[in-house]
Amino acid sequence: MKKPLLYRILRPIIKIFMSITFRPNYIGLENIPKEGSVVLAGNHTKILDPLLIVSCTNRTVYFLAKEELYKGFKGIIFRHMGIIPVNRSIHDKDALKKAKQILNEDKVIGIFPEGTVNKTKDTIMPFKIGAVKMAHDTSSKIVPFVIKGKYKIFGKITIKFLKGYKIDKDLTKENKKLMNIIKTNLERR
Repeated sequence: MKKPLLYRILRPIIKIFMSITFRPNYIGLENIPKEGSVVLAGNHTKILDPLLIVSCTNRTVYFLAKEELYKGFKGIIFRHMGIIPVNRSIHDKDALKKAKQILNEDKVIGIFPEGTVNKTKDTIMPFKIGAVKMAHDTSSKIVPFVIKGKYKIFGKITIKFLKGYKIDKDLTKENKKLMNIIKTNLERR
């Protein structure tokens, strides 16, 4: 799969926009491997989170996102950005299959295991198992990340990439492990 054309065009613009508008603080960028298949998985705070991730790595990140984003004109944009649509009302095997195909080509998948923006008062919501499943099934490294702060103009938001690791065969246990890693790092000052 070739790098999506619109992604190549928009990535530099996104990087400049994010750096000027929100002044992100990137921590642990060295934990994103320069090659090989990787699943970037972390908490979901706002709809701007994917742009934050796109702005911090030169690798193309293919995101899984709700299929509703594919409707209308914005659907054309998302399709050409390499977004994989997910039907959240079912266990979407087609989306998982497409993500695995991308990982088998030594590329990067970005996913928010909560499945949606967290609008609750909880630190994180329960994780869906897709992130650890696709990492396990493709022998990909999973790199957890945490996003802290608020998207305020000229404010400061931080994204921290943690040390990556391989997933063991007990996916339920691995999903809890991923969730605990992210939750613990979010609760640290």
